[in-house]
Amino acid sequence: MTSTESSTYEGFTPEERAAMKEHAQEQKKAARRSSPAVKAAEAERDVLAKIAEMEGSDRSMAERVHAIVKANAPVLAPKLWYGMPAYALDGKVVCFFQSAAKFKARYATLGFNDPAKLDEGSMWATAFALTEVTAEVEARIATLVKQAVS
Repeated sequence: MTSTESSTYEGFTPEERAAMKEHAQEQKKAARRSSPAVKAAEAERDVLAKIAEMEGSDRSMAERVHAIVKANAPVLAPKLWYGMPAYALDGKVVCFFQSAAKFKARYATLGFNDPAKLDEGSMWATAFALTEVTAEVEARIATLVKQAVS
């Protein structure tokens, strides 16, 4: 970049900074928990509380996603991840639900991280936009989470 060019980067958005602060708080809280059973129970309570804070369609979709993940991939442990409901295997987040309100987006997102076994050739989707959870969408989510942990 020359001295006459200016950068348009203005740093993290307020929503991104808030998510990072939430993540730091989640890490501290998890470190203070005692036994694995207590950690798991408290982590799920935290996820359910975060879902309960959501409004409207975000909340109803998050509730459905939570139920689908629990029913179809019981090996995944609910936990908060950057203030979002997430589901982990051996401590690594496999999938997560991001509400539309979190980053002022027009749709919620069901996302998958590297541990998810969704590989299909040289390219595959790792995030899906959600505007509602219909029976067809529920079936697709169930298939994805089962594949993610297969």
